[in-house]
Parts: sequence; C-alpha cells; structure tokens
Amino acid sequence: MTATVLIPAYNEEATVAQVVRVAKEAGFPVVVADDGSTDETARRALEAGARVVRLPENRGKGGAIAEGLKAVATPFVLLLDADLLGLKPEHLHALLLPVARGEAEMTVGVFQGGRLSTDLAMRLTPFLSGQRALATEALRGVPGLAGARYDLELLLTRHAKRRGWRVRYLPLPGVSQVMKEEKRGLLKGLLHRLRMYWEILRYRLRAG
Repeated sequence: MTATVLIPAYNEEATVAQVVRVAKEAGFPVVVADDGSTDETARRALEAGARVVRLPENRGKGGAIAEGLKAVATPFVLLLDADLLGLKPEHLHALLLPVARGEAEMTVGVFQGGRLSTDLAMRLTPFLSGQRALATEALRGVPGLAGARYDLELLLTRHAKRRGWRVRYLPLPGVSQVMKEEKRGLLKGLLHRLRMYWEILRYRLRAG
C-alpha cells in the first residue's frame, strides 16, 4: 500500500467511524490520532478498523498529526478531518493520484456541493482545508508541525510556498463537515471558532 490515511480527532465520536470506514473501503490503512478525547472517539475508531494512537492530553491538530505520523510506514499520507460528511472512496483516490504520480507535492481537497455553509467557507479560504495528500517524509519535515494547534493548514500552506511545492486544489463533490456550532452548541462553537481565527491571525502576523 502506498498511502495511509491519518485522521486527527478530538471528541468526534459521532462521525469518526464513518470516515474510517470510507478510508478502509478505499483500501487504505487508517491511523486515528485521538487528541486527548473525553468521549468514545478512540473506541469507535478502533471498532471501525483504525489503528488508534492515543494522546494523554489535547495537543492540537499539529501535535496529534505529529504523534500519528510515528505509526505511518507508507511513502504517502492522506490527512482527513474526523467530522466529514458525504465522503466517498473516490475522493481519496483523487487526492492521492497527482502526488503519487509526481505531478504535485501536495493536493488540497475543496468542498463542493455539500452544504452551503461549508461550501462558502471553502470558497473564501480553500487553503484552510484539512483534506490533503503529500509525501510522508515531506510532512515529517515541516518545521513547527507538533506545535500547531489551530494554524496547521496555514503552516502547511506557507511551508509549501517557501519550498516551491506544486500544490493542486481539487474539488470534493458532495463533501462537507459538521460545523463547530453544531457539535459544541452555538456559544461554545462560536467561541472555539473565534479562538481558532485568532490563532490563525496571530500566526499570519508572526510569519509576516
């Protein structure tokens, strides 16, 4: 097998199993990095067929991916969010193909025709998509990976630009994800979103 699906997950018991099942159906081994979840995320991922790497405390998306990478032995890796809706095996193959063929160093999946709310966000900020494919060693070599909490996608995008990577943005028809306000309630979800945007803004200001 040429690629492993790596899914960072924090309290995603409602959706992680379905994402794992789609990745398994596509023929990929799956590693779920459980980022200190307090719910049934790890158990449901394990039951769906994933190898689960458990972090004792929440370290953020970058920390989870850095830890999960230790369990990846394939030359390529597919990064997927744990809260995706409408995902199909062909979406994963489409993301991997240009990288595996040497036509791009990284692909980025962009939601299309899923839900209006997520489609709009993706049109405005496609570089924030968490659905990506790239070489495993290239991901391991990203400086600051383990410390990235909310700004992981920006970190990857900036690193790709600095290294002159060929990046292809590819549509993911029918795919969307559960909004934070839906998962955590309106107020908690909004506060989490604002905190995420603040971290992204801080990163952009710091990076110049």
